[in-house]
Amino acid sequence: MNSEGGPQVVARKQGVCGELALRRAGQHHEIIANGVFLMDTRGGESERLLVRAAAERMPDPGRMMIGGLGVGFSLAEAVAHPRVREVHVLEREAVVVDWNRTHLRVANGDALADPRVRVHVADVVAWLREAAPASLDAICLDVDNGPDWLVTPGNAWLYAGEGIAAAHRALAPGGVLAVWAAAPAPEYVRRLHSHFTEVQELPVRHGTGRPDVVVLAHRRADGGDTRGMGDSTRTARRNT
Repeated sequence: MNSEGGPQVVARKQGVCGELALRRAGQHHEIIANGVFLMDTRGGESERLLVRAAAERMPDPGRMMIGGLGVGFSLAEAVAHPRVREVHVLEREAVVVDWNRTHLRVANGDALADPRVRVHVADVVAWLREAAPASLDAICLDVDNGPDWLVTPGNAWLYAGEGIAAAHRALAPGGVLAVWAAAPAPEYVRRLHSHFTEVQELPVRHGTGRPDVVVLAHRRADGGDTRGMGDSTRTARRNT
C-alpha cells in the first residue's frame, strides 16, 4: 500500500489498446486499462458461472475456448471441471498472460500451468473468424462488459450476425456459446435466435440494482436447434 493507504501500482505496460496497469490493494490485485478499472481478484463468481454453465451443457469431454483471460478465474473454473478436455485461451494482451503466471498465479491456482491449456496471444475476433467448423464444444466470451458496452469497437463483430454465425459454425453439435454481460441484452438475444433457438439468460445478482447476466445459446446434439433449455437458472454475485 502507498503512504495514503490506496492501491499500489506493481506493474505497468503499454498494451495493444493502451496502457495497462496492475495494482495491489491489500490482498487483492486490480487490472486497470487506460485509467479505467476492468476487474480484480475479489470474488469472481460470475466468471466461474460463465464457464461452469457452459461446461455442464457441452458434450463430454469437451473442447472449450475462453475469450479473455482476465485474472484467470474463468480458466481456473475450466481446468477444475471434469468435463473439460482442452482449453484454448484467447488473450490479446501478452502482459495479462505474464501477470497471470506471476502476480496473479496464487489467485487463480496457477491455472495456466495445466497441460490441457493452450494460450493464444491473439484477438478473439480474428481467431474465431478462422476457427474450423465443429472444432469447439464451448465458447465462453468475457472480453467486453457485454454486447452493448464494448471495450473496443472491433468487438462489435462478435455480437452481430456474422460473429454469431461464426460461433455457431465453430461449435460441434451439442455445443454451447456463453457470453457475460453487465446488463440484460435483449437485442443480442434476439440476434442469437437467428442461429440458435435454445437461448437462456442466467442472472448474476449484485444485491442492489439490475443483475449482470450470462447468456447461453445451445446447439442441439443433432446439429439443429429447438427451444427450451429448461429452468436451470442460478444466481451469483459478480465482484469484479
